[in-house]
Amino acid sequence: MSTTTPETQADAVGTNRWYLSSAPIVRALVHLCVPMAAAMIVGAVYNVINAGFIGSLHDTVLLAAITFGTPILGLVMAVGGVFGVGGGALISRLLGASESDPTKAGEIRRVSSFAVWGSVVAGAVLGGVGLLLLNPIVALLGADAAAASATGAYVAVMLAFVPVLAAAFCLEQLVRAEGASRQVMIGLIASTAANLLFDVLFILVLHWGVAGAALAMGLSNLGVVAYFALWLHRNSEHISLAPRWFTLSPSVLKPVFGVGVGELLQASFLIVTSLVLNNLAAAYGDGPLAAMGVAVRIAQVPEFLLMGVTLGVLPLLAFAYGKGTGAG
Repeated sequence: MSTTTPETQADAVGTNRWYLSSAPIVRALVHLCVPMAAAMIVGAVYNVINAGFIGSLHDTVLLAAITFGTPILGLVMAVGGVFGVGGGALISRLLGASESDPTKAGEIRRVSSFAVWGSVVAGAVLGGVGLLLLNPIVALLGADAAAASATGAYVAVMLAFVPVLAAAFCLEQLVRAEGASRQVMIGLIASTAANLLFDVLFILVLHWGVAGAALAMGLSNLGVVAYFALWLHRNSEHISLAPRWFTLSPSVLKPVFGVGVGELLQASFLIVTSLVLNNLAAAYGDGPLAAMGVAVRIAQVPEFLLMGVTLGVLPLLAFAYGKGTGAG
């Protein structure tokens, strides 16, 4: 039985890498999944609290507006997921392959740069197009005349921050790809705390309503981008966010999109489901729609728990596959 410990491996590959390559399976799963599940639960609880801030204004139209804006979050997941989940999975696979072929690690810089800048550019394009078509989008979301103005304000700010939100989601996957789930947890919980503070300032103090809620989310995620980028710059041996490593090589695009398309489909289902539910509920008025939005946020708590577990284990599976233990 091996007596290898994280401490003896730290000098060579780092503690996080040890959990991917050599740790007992149960210990690796605990390290990777528990922090992610905790972070996702905090995020889900925040969604409920955020609705509470808007609800404190005693205006069902505002609550309805953030419910109408739910598909925009699906758009962010679609963009960030394609590049982040696909790129993160490929990075973990390359880390595993580098155990026997060190040259594989050199490809990680190209993958990480493509993933990050691809998410930023795609987010900027979609966000820009969305702002140009803001009024048709608000109508498509199902907002009635009473909620159209508030929904437009909320969606406009969200669309302006799509590049930031997509980059934050993408960077989260890249940090996790190296097994650094605790760092991801720290970043997400700190973002949630910052978001709450911004909510107090923008909603309760400055009275910016739903636009303030969207701005709070955007600025807190800007902080996440800065935190993850700084952490990777200081601690990652292989990942680089430098634009000079950006590539459109098929050897990068095919595996990234091959995995990322699954995340795209999942996010697409979320968008379509939200659109259908919102348009059906809107027929009953803004009050019932607002109530449905709050109920959905509460129901997401156990869903986010399972999501944290599945996202936490993904780097371990990809690393094992790259190393050869999962290859056919």
